[in-house]
Amino acid sequence: MEKSYLNAVRNTPSQTPKTQIKAVLFDLGDTLIDFGRIKKAEIFAAGARLTYDYINSLDHRIGSFKWYFLRNLLSLRLCHLMSAFTGRDFDSLELLKKAGAKRGINLTPEQWRHLTWLWYKPLTEIGRTEPEIKQTLTALRSSGFKLGILSNTFVHAYALEKHMEQLGILEFFDVRLYSYQFPFRKPDPRIFKIAAERIGQAPENILFVGDRIDKDIAPALKNGMHAALKEAYTSDGKKTPDAAVKIKHIAELPDLIRKINTQPSTN
Repeated sequence: MEKSYLNAVRNTPSQTPKTQIKAVLFDLGDTLIDFGRIKKAEIFAAGARLTYDYINSLDHRIGSFKWYFLRNLLSLRLCHLMSAFTGRDFDSLELLKKAGAKRGINLTPEQWRHLTWLWYKPLTEIGRTEPEIKQTLTALRSSGFKLGILSNTFVHAYALEKHMEQLGILEFFDVRLYSYQFPFRKPDPRIFKIAAERIGQAPENILFVGDRIDKDIAPALKNGMHAALKEAYTSDGKKTPDAAVKIKHIAELPDLIRKINTQPSTN
């Protein structure tokens, strides 16, 4: 009888606490800031007009708006093609400076930053956050969680962070990583490793929240993180990976993390 009891104990799954989530990493576009399906041509044209008028206001003659628009559009498309080939993003601010140097445009550092902001500005008119985003981020940070951003983007940090500041969410993220700052981007495991190091937690203690399965969720899971898929058009019709949780709103995160951190796992 004693032998059969010991065998039963050995074959019974033991209950141990799951690895605790101590930090949350967010994607930016369509996760923290919702843009939806944007009309890229209209957005680009609006940015071109703002920057064209600004450069002319500084007494730099750059020809007709038509040619200015076409030159910049061609340059952007070529850079996108190169990015797809190399697997790394470019820095939009450096691109503007190089293009300006070829045309004799000489601006101060502050003016160059303002120019990259003007290219981005039309997106601020459609980019929105959830109504309760500040309360949610406050609750997470007050509970001791470290918060960070890991985003694939060629837009310079100056423009992105000015937008986040206007939305009132920049202050919550001490760690902010943008792919153009590195020679690789998501889903490359190296950028997830660096993000974990910067936020000061092991991957198993991090929850990654994103809207893309291929760029956010799958690689986060592969790198040992927890993952939450934010509902967005980018994942419509796609199956959420079994190990991930799907959410509709960022406001669900405090309860989700509490559930994960208190639910025992079976070994």
